[in-house]
Amino acid sequence: MGTVKENLTSRSFWTSWASIVAGCCILAAGFVLFINPYNIVPGGVYGASIVLHYIFPSIKVGTFGYMFDIPLLIISAIFLGSKLGARTLVAALLTPAIMNIMTLAVYPNEEAVRSLDPALLLGGVIDFSDHLILATIIGAVIIGVGSGIIAKNRATSGGTDIVALLMQKYLKIPFSSAILIADGCVVLFGLFVIGFGGSTPQGGDSAPALYLSFYSLIAIYATSRTINVVLNGAQSDRLLFIVSVNRRDELRDFILKDLDRTATIINSYGLYTLDRNTTLMLVVKNKEVDSVKRAIRKIDPNAFITVTDAHATYGEGWKALPEEDEIVPE
Repeated sequence: MGTVKENLTSRSFWTSWASIVAGCCILAAGFVLFINPYNIVPGGVYGASIVLHYIFPSIKVGTFGYMFDIPLLIISAIFLGSKLGARTLVAALLTPAIMNIMTLAVYPNEEAVRSLDPALLLGGVIDFSDHLILATIIGAVIIGVGSGIIAKNRATSGGTDIVALLMQKYLKIPFSSAILIADGCVVLFGLFVIGFGGSTPQGGDSAPALYLSFYSLIAIYATSRTINVVLNGAQSDRLLFIVSVNRRDELRDFILKDLDRTATIINSYGLYTLDRNTTLMLVVKNKEVDSVKRAIRKIDPNAFITVTDAHATYGEGWKALPEEDEIVPE
């Protein structure tokens, strides 16, 4: 019995590490194939690296990633202790290397690597110069999938995540807001360096490179939504508050027997009448909401129902509570 348990633990350990490596490869592919060639700046360390490569084309985007990540990891070790862990250390150091290797593999020569000309990328097979919105969305989704896989295995790719954690700890800024601020600063950096000069081809004409900033904002949004889907699933759970005056037993039977769930009973009183009510707090899947509302209407047409999003639900019958070092999106 002990041997079986050890084998399962070992398999889970290696599967987790393999998933992190796969996530790093997917993340790097999103940048190399769809983001870097078009100077789109989707926030984060690699967004800043794209801007710096625009200024210093002899240095690869991944190399600039190291220039940001290594100091940030050192700062993290000093101010955040071991909070980020070995998994984040490996992911943060592996991703830039994979990005550089992919860049060398998909471009024919050093000059093409310096220019990141999409017409030379894989022989021009996936040149999206005339369809930048497609490049933006496809690249952002791929980056989101890679980042989500990494985060699902209790790691991050470093970068602005570390900056956000520092801002959360010392400036008391919520993590999600701190990420937005950090990414916003990177996009503004790209706007001033790339957006106010030159032009970018689109639709056969020359469009102002200022448009790249708008593509960057689209990329940030698409990436964040994709990460959320990878981590939490395509549909969030729904939290229902059901207030019923005198149908408590019928509602209880419906939830326990028909819905095969449980709920929390909250004794409450109407503010105006001071009549005693029964408030049920119930979590269901998004697809179950309409059928639950119809069933409650049959039981108590006068019931008062509030439906709101449950960002994540933990406990028996739902997700397991996150481990201490697990990355949980806000």
